[in-house]
Parts: sequence; structure tokens; C-alpha cells
Amino acid sequence: MSKFVRSRRAFWGDARFLIGIAVVALSIGGVWAVVSTSGTTTPVLQATRTIALGEALIASDFQVVEVGLGTVTDRYLAPQELRTGQIASRTVFEGELMATAAAEDGDANRTTTIVVESSTGIPAGVAAGSVIELWHSPPVDDGSGQGPPRILVADATVASVTKTEGMLTAEGTTAEVVIDRADVADVLAAITGGSVLSVVPIGSTS
Repeated sequence: MSKFVRSRRAFWGDARFLIGIAVVALSIGGVWAVVSTSGTTTPVLQATRTIALGEALIASDFQVVEVGLGTVTDRYLAPQELRTGQIASRTVFEGELMATAAAEDGDANRTTTIVVESSTGIPAGVAAGSVIELWHSPPVDDGSGQGPPRILVADATVASVTKTEGMLTAEGTTAEVVIDRADVADVLAAITGGSVLSVVPIGSTS
């Protein structure tokens, strides 16, 4: 009887030993896989300036960086994947890796940019990539001043902000904004018709 018991203990001892070896082997394999993946880099595009929604994507606005992305490589745009005619489907900020989802084929009739001067100045927090409202105060018919302000474009994106100052020019701030082409006629009519324009960040009040 005692011999039978000793035999069973030897068998289970061998099984536990083999299971232990298998666990160690799997552990080593997992660590090797992680190290191997972490040591692999992929060339992707990184924005060298802020690219506003609707702007064309061109090679000079990017640099190529080597990044260890592991299994998410396809989420970012590789240099060879940048094609003529692509635009930003959302604002891409300076230093950001170019996500594949942030690029789309351009529609030349969808958006354009226009330069406006804000009569109330432009808040310090407004910069390239900011989403703003464009307000205007049209002149009253009798020429006695400006009418009450109202929204001209409810959703526009700032492409750039420029401050002008000097002895020969009046000091002021202009903004280049990305708007739908459907809004172009109204904006130009407001500018040429003598409306006073104001750039207002989304979330602010006029």
C-alpha cells in the first residue's frame, strides 16, 4: 500500500514540474514579444504647424518621425500615404502625429478661407485651430451708426491670426478663417456693405 502511494506522489510531482516549465516558457515568450514589439519603430507624419479643419495637407507641413506604435500602426498616416487633394477633417495641432482619421479626400467646393478684421480685437486665446463664431453689426439705413450685432457664421475655424502695427498702417488684428463656401457670399456682402465684424470664441458671448 505504501509503495502505491509513493508512486502517485511521484507522478503528480512530475506533472507539476512540467506545468511549471510550460508557464516559465510562456512567460519568457511573452516578455520577448513585448521587447521585440517595443523595439520596432514606424515612420509616421508629425505636423510642424497647426493645420485647421478643411486645410489642404501638404508634405511641407509635416516631418517624418520614427515612433514605436506596436499594434496601432494603422491609426497614423505614413509618409507614402499622404496624397494630393487630401484635407484635414479636423484641426491637427503642431507636434501632433497625423491620425489616419484626420485626413480625408478634399472637396474643392466645401470650404475656403477668408480674411476678416475684428473690430473688437481678437482674444489672446484665439489661435490657429480655434473654433469661433463670426458676428457682424450691419449699418442702419439712415447712416446713424451700426445695428445690433448678430451671428453671421455660427461655426468657423481659425487658420491664422495676424497683428499689424506700424507708423504707416493702423494697428489691428486680422484672422484668416475657414468657412463653408455657402457662407462666402454673406461674409463678403457684410464686409463690402460696411458691417462691423467681430471674432467670438465658441462658448463666449458677444
